[in-house]
Amino acid sequence: MSRLDSFIRRLSAQRSVLDWATQAIRDVPGPVLEIGLGNGRTFDHLREKLPGRDIYAFDRADNAHPQSKPAGDLLVLGEFAVTLPAFAARHGAVAALIHCDTGSGDAAANARQAAWLSDLVPTLGRTGAIVLSDQRLAHPRLSVMTPPVEIPPERYFLYTIF
Repeated sequence: MSRLDSFIRRLSAQRSVLDWATQAIRDVPGPVLEIGLGNGRTFDHLREKLPGRDIYAFDRADNAHPQSKPAGDLLVLGEFAVTLPAFAARHGAVAALIHCDTGSGDAAANARQAAWLSDLVPTLGRTGAIVLSDQRLAHPRLSVMTPPVEIPPERYFLYTIF
């Protein structure tokens, strides 16, 4: 499969699970966390699907399109290993939806990051929160969910926090 076809499959899967998840949490209180803002496309999609909901976006640096990022303190910049625990300490486990889009083209780096991100994610979301990730996560408080929409295997990973 070409890299272009792979990219299209990943983005299609991402949109499908985001659309499902935003409907699933529509009446669940709590903010949404976008871990890995990037250029802001996913943030913009979440903002459109969940108008009025606080969406915190985390990234190492601000590389987002000016129209595709949150304002003020909803944009959290710095290393995830620092900013995510600080958010949990300040707000508690409050998120209704956590979207992790942090992968790179480096499989070894992705695996290392997914290992410590797996430990942080449950500290951020309320019981029953939905977690979507481009990387496989593993933690005793994360329960694997079967994708409710058709997505290619290993393209996106879905969990709930219990």
